[in-house]
Amino acid sequence: MGCKKSMKNFWKGFLPIALILLLWLAASATGIWSAYVLPGPARVFHSFWSMVQSGVLLRHVLVSLWRVLTGFTIAFSLAFLLGVLAGLYPAGGAYYKHIVEFLRNVPPLSLIALLILWFGIGETSKIIIIVLASFFPMFLNIKKGLASCDIKLLEVGHSMGFTKSQKFFRIMLPYALPDILVGMRIGLGYSWRAIIGAEMIAAASGLGYLILDAQQMSRSDKVVVGIFVIGIVGYLCDLLFSFAIRKSLHGGVDDSWS
Repeated sequence: MGCKKSMKNFWKGFLPIALILLLWLAASATGIWSAYVLPGPARVFHSFWSMVQSGVLLRHVLVSLWRVLTGFTIAFSLAFLLGVLAGLYPAGGAYYKHIVEFLRNVPPLSLIALLILWFGIGETSKIIIIVLASFFPMFLNIKKGLASCDIKLLEVGHSMGFTKSQKFFRIMLPYALPDILVGMRIGLGYSWRAIIGAEMIAAASGLGYLILDAQQMSRSDKVVVGIFVIGIVGYLCDLLFSFAIRKSLHGGVDDSWS
């Protein structure tokens, strides 16, 4: 029953996609906008296929993917370490609350000029942008999950003679796991948004660079290809992440769209 419902919902998702495609075809066929402003689906697909055959598209995708995974891994490591400390010792929040809130509201791309001055236009500045973008949602969710652990569960652990480390690994961490995973999913999405912006400002490769280069060459068809590929790759990353969660937790966390 659940499988049939999932398949039904899956096919329902294609209805608005088909509608958008039909509207796109109609708009390009009637000439409401010129092909320069809105290239037709056939032209976009032809450009996509040409870029796939030449290997250019795959190269840019792999470059952006490597940057996202590297920055995301670093951000999660820092967020987990600092989030655990913040969750275990919530009283210390008064010392860093204002700094965290200040940095959280500063768009990472606004720092790109300084980062280029400090680290150049190499990989370091782009990785830092990703780390800054994805760190805060993961940190705040990890902190929230640990700090909100049910006190009754901790009391049960205390009555059973658990040590502090046992309480953490056997009670607090499992309790906080849904919040941690939600933060990771949000952080992964933020990572993709940040790297595309950074690549459009200072890069010689990657999907963001691909879009900017196509715009400068007046190739709107390649711009559309780049946009579609970013959305598809990001969506596939989220699907793989969700699949890994379901396998590791045996279905313990449902899809937020269900």
